[in-house]
Amino acid sequence: MEAERIRPVFHGFSPLVVPRPADWPSEVEVTGYWWPAQPRGWRPPAELVDFLQAGPPPVFIGFGSMAPGQGARLGELVAAAVAGAGVRAVVQAGWAGLSAVGDDVLPIGDLPHDWLFARTAAVVHHAGAGTTAAGLRAGVPAVPVPVMADQPFWAARLHRLGVAPRPLPFHELTAEALAEAITACVADPAHRQRAVELARRIATEDGAAAVLARIGIACDG
Repeated sequence: MEAERIRPVFHGFSPLVVPRPADWPSEVEVTGYWWPAQPRGWRPPAELVDFLQAGPPPVFIGFGSMAPGQGARLGELVAAAVAGAGVRAVVQAGWAGLSAVGDDVLPIGDLPHDWLFARTAAVVHHAGAGTTAAGLRAGVPAVPVPVMADQPFWAARLHRLGVAPRPLPFHELTAEALAEAITACVADPAHRQRAVELARRIATEDGAAAVLARIGIACDG
């Protein structure tokens, strides 16, 4: 009876972010990130472009699909934190329906992170795998606010890599704590320097091409 063929397993993250463990089987690979394509014909909203041009780079704040139904509470918290840190902010609604109000705050809906993050001073997010990757690709420091599942892991990696201050768990989130974390992130130039260098190195990888090449080898075999 023919032996069952072992199928390869691909992990779509950078080995610069999480090195491949030495004890993994040979068929389990870390290829590098697989980046989504930007929507065809997409253009940024004029209001967002005007806001970005009206002052220094803002901080992005968004929690993705986390905290649904907590928009009002989080909106007040975020507005207070932004004022306390003395920064401008672009705040993404996400599933929480987050909508902070203030002279230096612009609420936004869904839009490509690869376009926006590169234009920010830092990104405050829930440390989901995709948002974490987008921030690393943009070369900007982060304020990770992990909520659940794998998010504490990615938040810890950002801190270990030196591109973020110590993670602020969501259950410990207050306006004061968030203001302090934002200040710690943007005030230390080492965070941005490390983020820029890591992004430069990640840009040399092509995770999608690595997978396609490996699949081609497997199919031909």
